[in-house]
Amino acid sequence: MWNQAFLALQLIFFLIGAYQVVLSLFGWHRQKEKITRPPTKTFAILVAAHNEEAVIGALVENLLKQEYPRELYDLFVICDNCSDRTAEVVRSYPGVYVYERAMPGKRGKGFAIEWMLKELWKRPRSYDAVVMFDADNLAATNFLEYMNEDLCNGYRVIQGYLDTKNPHDSWVSAANGINYWFCNRLWQLPRHNVGLANYLGGTGMCFDAALLKEMGWGATSLVEDLEFTIRCIQRNVYPKFNFDARVYDEKPITFAASSRQRLRWMQGHFDVARRYLPSMLWQGLKERSWIKLDAALYIFNAYNFLIGFLVTSVLWIDAFLPGDPHFQSIYALMPNWLAVPISLYIYLQCPLAMLLEKVNWRSYLRLATFPVFFLSWWPVTVWAFFTQNNKTWSHTKHSRVLRLEEVQGKRMGAEGTNTA
Repeated sequence: MWNQAFLALQLIFFLIGAYQVVLSLFGWHRQKEKITRPPTKTFAILVAAHNEEAVIGALVENLLKQEYPRELYDLFVICDNCSDRTAEVVRSYPGVYVYERAMPGKRGKGFAIEWMLKELWKRPRSYDAVVMFDADNLAATNFLEYMNEDLCNGYRVIQGYLDTKNPHDSWVSAANGINYWFCNRLWQLPRHNVGLANYLGGTGMCFDAALLKEMGWGATSLVEDLEFTIRCIQRNVYPKFNFDARVYDEKPITFAASSRQRLRWMQGHFDVARRYLPSMLWQGLKERSWIKLDAALYIFNAYNFLIGFLVTSVLWIDAFLPGDPHFQSIYALMPNWLAVPISLYIYLQCPLAMLLEKVNWRSYLRLATFPVFFLSWWPVTVWAFFTQNNKTWSHTKHSRVLRLEEVQGKRMGAEGTNTA
């Protein structure tokens, strides 16, 4: 009886995994985004910064060099509860607006954005769209051109491609880079190709200003990007992924910093799942909406990873106990012609994504240590489940100062082509 129940549980999670495997096949091919529209949309670019004096200057300089008419966009830096020279650094750039916020009881990007939007709506100038970046980012110089194109084509929420600024700094930043290349190519792109909703990644995001005014921000959890994504999908507004609008994000260098960041993400993910999963699943079933059912599965991912870890642990422990195993693995019941290809493809997805993305050859060497990073998600997820009520925002310190030319130059040197 217990073995049958355990097999039934494995079957459920196997089907969820198989769905994602099949979906990933639609990411093998991509059609290049085009820029055909003249620049007409006006943008307010918001950058939330907490003690970012080391990196904020590079981003401001980068955004001021956008290949887009300067009169059509303004740059606003939210100095959120800063105790360093972030505001002073930003003020050294003419034409950039500095907004200082001192609200220690409401720390975090979600609260900072909500506050800044209220200030933005008070200004005499109105904007067609709002773009958001993190302070450690760099954006391709044609980023706003792609956002203008998508807005003109009727999209109201757009997510750019989140690339890695520093993949060669350490094995941890390399592992983060591998993870993001996989997500962009075999998670986000397939959903775009088959007409599903995409998911916001916290930076490199563009929003129709009228939509933001209508909805309000209201996303103040530890994963404000996921929370706002779900609120959009519930209102039948489906975010779009722009593969060619590149944003380069600084990844943590140390394992401790990465663990703290991932713990915050997973705590927020469990929180959002608890609040939105039932309603999203019911809405998807009631409306027979594949888009909303896919969104429900995405919300469920935190539990998927947690329960997958527990199931795997039970199977391994059972295998090492004396006597015959008490539980069977669902893969053991499959014919080899099915089990072997599925298992191989699952293990090869990351190198496949890297191959499709034509990343620097040095990154392939980091595949040797990537399993350590991947397995470390399991204890992080378990700890996040038991601490999901912790809403304390933790700041990830950024210090890697690079210019866009350096980041693109390294990638172009490896590929022989400009991918930005």
